[in-house]
Amino acid sequence: RGQLKIAASVMAARCRLAARFHHVHGTNVRLDASRTRATRVESFANGLCFSQEPLAPGQVFLVEIEEKELGWCGHLRVGLTAHDPQSLEVVPEYSLPDLVNMGDTWVFAITRSHNRVTEEGEEARARVQVSPWEPFLLIERVRIPRDTLVGRSRPGRYSHILDDLYKMNVLPATARRSRIGVLYAPQPDGTADMHIVINGEDMGPSARHLPTTRPLYAVVDVFASTKSVRVIPVEYGFPSLQTLCRLVIQKHIVHRMAIDGLDLPPPLKSFCKHE
Repeated sequence: RGQLKIAASVMAARCRLAARFHHVHGTNVRLDASRTRATRVESFANGLCFSQEPLAPGQVFLVEIEEKELGWCGHLRVGLTAHDPQSLEVVPEYSLPDLVNMGDTWVFAITRSHNRVTEEGEEARARVQVSPWEPFLLIERVRIPRDTLVGRSRPGRYSHILDDLYKMNVLPATARRSRIGVLYAPQPDGTADMHIVINGEDMGPSARHLPTTRPLYAVVDVFASTKSVRVIPVEYGFPSLQTLCRLVIQKHIVHRMAIDGLDLPPPLKSFCKHE
């Protein structure tokens, strides 16, 4: 148990350092001072971003969609690349196909009904229904606190309409506040599988046989109707008492607005309704 705690602490420290964008990015991208928010300021392309550091095995690079822009066709694209962003003479205009055509890059477009991607000839595996109250998402041997991975709409006048989605911890993949993550899981043959996580659900291996002999950077393409994204730090450890309280409260209410009638401190009510 002591070794697990040490490993979790090391991963948490690494994730805090890596939870920002690389200073190398597409020409239409503007980063904030902390390099945790990327906004495409012109056109629909040249929105390519990378993680500041290469990812560790099992480390998820998680972003939340903050702004959308109407009038464009297409959405966010995410993946991994073995190219060090610093080594790029010119940042490609598109992740698909430009960066992918450079080789050693695996990128997928996020769609409204994004599903698992399987290899040719491979039968799609049945989805494992995970309880929305399960505190951890398990991918291979990786255990990630699930609460951080889940995007939630903010409560409002008509928020009760979304309660069915809320109870299942689901938002449409391309919606505002949706959270998209990417990671790789090492395999016994020395390669790795790439996984995309959408609002706390593992989409399964999107690409297989990635090399683990080279550093792998996260790729986030702020493309078309996705205008701005923000990096969400992921803590690898045990859920906080506050998070556990929220899970219990959410499990026993009819809808979010019922939280207002509970005899709870206002900060806890706010935390239970949204992040």
